[in-house]
Amino acid sequence: MAKNYYETLGVSKDASSDDIKKAYRTLVKKYHPDLHPGDKECAEKFKEINEANEVLSDEKKRKQYDFEQAHPNMGGMGGNGGFSGFSGGFGGFEDIFGDIFGGFGGGRRAEVRSKGEDITLELKLSFLDAAKGVTKEINYTRNEPCQSCKGTGAKGGTAYKTCEKCGGTGQVQYTSSSGFFRSVSVKPCDECHGTGKKIIEPCPDCKGKGRIKTTTKLVLNIPAGADTGSYIKKAGYGEASSNGGVAGDLIVVMKVEPSKIFKRKNFDLYVEVPISFKTATLGGKIKVPLIEGTLDYVIPEGTQSGKVFFVRGKGIATNRGTGDLYISVIVETPTRITREQKKAIEDFDSFADDREYTQIKAFKDNMEKMYGVNPYEK
Repeated sequence: MAKNYYETLGVSKDASSDDIKKAYRTLVKKYHPDLHPGDKECAEKFKEINEANEVLSDEKKRKQYDFEQAHPNMGGMGGNGGFSGFSGGFGGFEDIFGDIFGGFGGGRRAEVRSKGEDITLELKLSFLDAAKGVTKEINYTRNEPCQSCKGTGAKGGTAYKTCEKCGGTGQVQYTSSSGFFRSVSVKPCDECHGTGKKIIEPCPDCKGKGRIKTTTKLVLNIPAGADTGSYIKKAGYGEASSNGGVAGDLIVVMKVEPSKIFKRKNFDLYVEVPISFKTATLGGKIKVPLIEGTLDYVIPEGTQSGKVFFVRGKGIATNRGTGDLYISVIVETPTRITREQKKAIEDFDSFADDREYTQIKAFKDNMEKMYGVNPYEK
């Protein structure tokens, strides 16, 4: 069954080009392989999204796709990106391929060089390093382009000849006919593996592979505000291409260790500060931790446990903005007290009235109205 590209992008059949572009960008951000290293399902989904966008974002391809969806028995894309020839109003097989691929048989195609594979590494960071920003040196092993042959695999970078099977194009065209229609598929040449060249004398340094395994040392500048899942891409620092193309990319994904003091949401910081019964009752000054240093903060008298105070601009400072600080105070109840302390508390409580315990009074009043009992009756 042919793929429904409109369903893939989540748009209607009459969607405008702007709707298609917006849907495509949203899905790319969600399923980009850089954000899901090693996830084959996301990689396949990303491939389907690009395939659908390639067709629907091009007016000519979209018209042909819509026609073939309405006339499924007449051949066509077949949901896999290929095309079939048609002798009617599309201008013929050669015109279609000429528009899309630059034509066949009208001269030698440019050599096809594949990009090397990407490398994904995980970098562990402490909470403070991630918040403040840090410079890290990493070492990793990769296949680097051979300098002696410039990645060609041929001695001196020139000891090769043009592949006779593909004529140096690196691709072979296969055509099949069925009734009035022709279908075409293009595959990398199996003689030269898509390079368009056959090595006459292998490079002695890389043994004809065009790549040499080496340890690469790299210094990374991690910006302030990095979080788990943040990543840095270094173009050209991945695996070397197998046929002289550009090297893949290095993708370094951050994993930030949790803090024993802070919690964060984006660039905002949250901290719980335990205070004594005295400080909560009478008020007092406490020191609150920050990413850099501490902050003197005055707790007002009569502060309840769980009260959250807000301080603007004291969160994580980055080149994309600065977060805020949220201070949650927890009143700690003593678990070990002396007889004198116990008596002092009882004496205080005996003189306290509803003015000191407004929440207790409200709860007691509701209980008496609903149940006719005093929950604090001795």
